[in-house]
Amino acid sequence: MNYKKLITRNKDNYLCLKGIIFSLIILLLFAVNYGNIALAENSINGEKIFNIHCVGCHPQGNNIIRRGKTLKEKALKKYKMDSIEAISYLVTNGKNNMSAFQDRLTKEEIETVAKYVLEKAASNWR
Repeated sequence: MNYKKLITRNKDNYLCLKGIIFSLIILLLFAVNYGNIALAENSINGEKIFNIHCVGCHPQGNNIIRRGKTLKEKALKKYKMDSIEAISYLVTNGKNNMSAFQDRLTKEEIETVAKYVLEKAASNWR
């Protein structure tokens, strides 16, 4: 048996495997950082959408039309509006004094502003 060839082949396999692992680590780091960038971008877009379409009635998460129906965490939970789905449905279809936004915003924009509202409610609109 030629041990020198066997050692060389194993060393080549080791180097190849090391390169694959290194590439996977770089790819994973990129994916994690890209996800964080996307989350930050969604938050910024959510803020822009909110400031254009919502802040007139909901400054700092309050409600100038119906005092108790704020966008604060306690009120969102009380009225079962503490999920992206619930807020998205309300923004899309409206209810009582709140206008529907399905003709003014895309589904993605509605979901983005719903996420923004939940983020802000969790931080007490700070």
